[in-house]
Amino acid sequence: MEILNLLLPDFSLIALGVLVYRISNWGDEFWAGMEKLVYFLLFPALLFYSTARLKVDLSVTGGMVQTGVLSLLAGIALTWLGKPFLRSTPMTYESGMQCAYRFNSYIALALATRMAGEEGAGLMAILLGFGVPLCNIAAVHALAPKNSNLLRELAKNPLLVATAGGLTFSALGLHLPEVAGVVLSRLGAASIALGLLMVGAGLRLSGLKESKPVVGWFVFIKLFAVPAVAWLIGQHLQLPPLQLRIVVLFCSLPTASSAYILAARMGGNGPFTAFLISFGTLLSALTIPFWLALVH
Repeated sequence: MEILNLLLPDFSLIALGVLVYRISNWGDEFWAGMEKLVYFLLFPALLFYSTARLKVDLSVTGGMVQTGVLSLLAGIALTWLGKPFLRSTPMTYESGMQCAYRFNSYIALALATRMAGEEGAGLMAILLGFGVPLCNIAAVHALAPKNSNLLRELAKNPLLVATAGGLTFSALGLHLPEVAGVVLSRLGAASIALGLLMVGAGLRLSGLKESKPVVGWFVFIKLFAVPAVAWLIGQHLQLPPLQLRIVVLFCSLPTASSAYILAARMGGNGPFTAFLISFGTLLSALTIPFWLALVH
C-alpha cells in the first residue's frame, strides 16, 4: 500500500496528461512550448536547487554513483550484444538502442522527492548528473559515430549545466539567499507537475511496424536487466538503504521522451522510437512497484 501511495499520484498525472491531450484542441505547438519551458527553465531550477542544498561527499555517495554508472554501462553493452542476433534495419535498431538505457528525468525527480523529500531529490540529481552525459554520448554515438558536435551539445545541456552549477555551489560552501531559495523551489515544484503531464501527452502506441523481438529485447533491458544489475551491485557494495532505493529506482525508470527528438533529428526511425518510449512508460507502472518492493 505504501508503494502504491508513492506511485499513484505521479502516474495519475501522466494519465491526466493523456486525457488533456486527447480532449483539448491546444495543438502540438502548445505542448512544444511547454516542453521548452520545463526543459530550459523549470527543471534546471529544480536540479540546481536540489544539488545546491545537498552536502555532497563522494566517500558517502560514491558507491551509489558507481552502481548507477555500471548499471547503465551494462544496459548499453547489452544493446550492442543483441544487434547481431535480432533482425532489423540498422537505423531502426540504432534508433531504439537508446530506449534501453536512457531514463525519464521528470519521473525520476518526482518519485525521488515523494520517496525521501529534498534528500531523495538531491541523491537522484547526482545520479542524473552522471547518467545524462553517459547516456547522451552512447545514444549519439549509436546514431552518428562521427558526429563532431557531441561535446558542444553536452556543454549546452541545461540539465548538466544546472546539476554542475548546483554541485559547485554546494562544494564551495555557499548558501542560497531566502528569496532565491523560495523562487527556485516554486519553479522546481511546477516542473514536476508539468513534466509528468507532458509524459502523458507524448504517449504514442501506434505505428509499430518493426520486429517485435527487438521491442521485447529493448524493453527487457530497460525495465528488468538494468535495475537487476543495480540491485545486485548495490547489495554487493552494501549501500545504505535510501541510496539503494534511489539507485534501483533510477535504473528502473522508463525511457526519456527526448529519445524521440534525438532519433528524428538525426535521421532515425522516429515512430518506432516513440512506440518504445510509450510502451515502456506504460509497462513501468507495473515494473517499478516490483523493484521498489524488492528494496523496501
